[in-house]
Amino acid sequence: MPMVVVIHPTGNQNVRSVLTALNHRRLLARYATALGHAGESRSLRWLPNRWREEWGRRAYALPRQLVWQSPARELVRLGAERAGWNFLIRQETGPFCTDAVYRNLDLRVAAGLEAMMKTKGIAGIYGYEDGCAASFRRGKALGLACLYDLPIAYWETGRRLLEEEAARLPAWAPTLGRMSERGMKIQRKVEELKLADVVFCPSSFVADSLPLWARQSKEVVVAHFGSPAGTADGTDPRVGAASGGGRLRVLFAGSMSQRKGLGDLFAAMNHLGRRDIELVVMGSPQAPMPFYREQYPDFTYEGTRPHAEVLRLMRSCDVLVLPSIVEGRALVMQEAMSQGLPIVITANTGGEDLIEPGQTGFLVPIRSPEAIADRLAWLADHRDQTRAMGESARLKAATYSWSNYGDEVARVIERKVQS
Repeated sequence: MPMVVVIHPTGNQNVRSVLTALNHRRLLARYATALGHAGESRSLRWLPNRWREEWGRRAYALPRQLVWQSPARELVRLGAERAGWNFLIRQETGPFCTDAVYRNLDLRVAAGLEAMMKTKGIAGIYGYEDGCAASFRRGKALGLACLYDLPIAYWETGRRLLEEEAARLPAWAPTLGRMSERGMKIQRKVEELKLADVVFCPSSFVADSLPLWARQSKEVVVAHFGSPAGTADGTDPRVGAASGGGRLRVLFAGSMSQRKGLGDLFAAMNHLGRRDIELVVMGSPQAPMPFYREQYPDFTYEGTRPHAEVLRLMRSCDVLVLPSIVEGRALVMQEAMSQGLPIVITANTGGEDLIEPGQTGFLVPIRSPEAIADRLAWLADHRDQTRAMGESARLKAATYSWSNYGDEVARVIERKVQS
């Protein structure tokens, strides 16, 4: 039976869902990662707690023989990060930066593809943005199907939107980040897309961000990410939470940047000037905290925290607002919905399909503080409807599962490698 090799250095939830579905169909020949292992390992229990936690995050529910790792660079990267040796992990230039880990893994997989064809019968490569150019190049020469996962808007669209933001809101330009990608990295992105036979996107926004030539010449598949479980018994997770009275608690969750539209949310709050609406900002600052206080002084800051604590914070709020400029499919939307929050988002979050207007939330244009303010004012003035919308949002989120996501991707892969 034709099989595939999957390449990803770290393995997030969407990667794991694809791995599970492929393994269930007996299509997975190998999962190549930087640092990972199958199931629990007792061999490293002597390590400090933080290293054991890291090792636990790199466990995969797969047979041992399917997980192949190339750990050296990733171990050095993790150590340098903890030691503060930033010169080793500086973005794109450091010898042990994330990009270097991606490239090294890609080159090692490419070198072993021919042997895997003979021993494993592989017929395809499933690779992720920035991590599969060499493997696709070698795979094409060997006649393998190249299956490409693009988790965020294509770089041309992303750069254009962010350059426009830098010009529109210059004070926020240092928070934008992605515009600094260098020539060689951009060349790899272009090569990956050119070599791909199928492009998997988590949202219509990402699919539409592809250049016209790619949309016309590639098979483009939109597969939506899954939602976390709400509560084990299926009841409203916000029963007993601080909701329905007092101030409307508005939550922003994510990197504190204008890529996520935080500047527009601050402008909306300044425009409203209402004491009955409270803004809670949870995330990692991309600028000194005084900068954010200058833009809007009255928000409550909550730092990053374990996932269970994130969900608990969500249950104490009334609505999630994410007016992003560039995303792929922001997982925080479905996380918030699963906890009973309606959402106010832009189409550029990748979550347009989540919105049933006035039922699960509202869609607003990008770069429109006025539209955000209008929706927040309505929610504050209609608290009963806001709570009902939260229940509708929870039910909507429950229709998106990680198993369905993995199965949808795996079905396309199976068809492609068997054709």
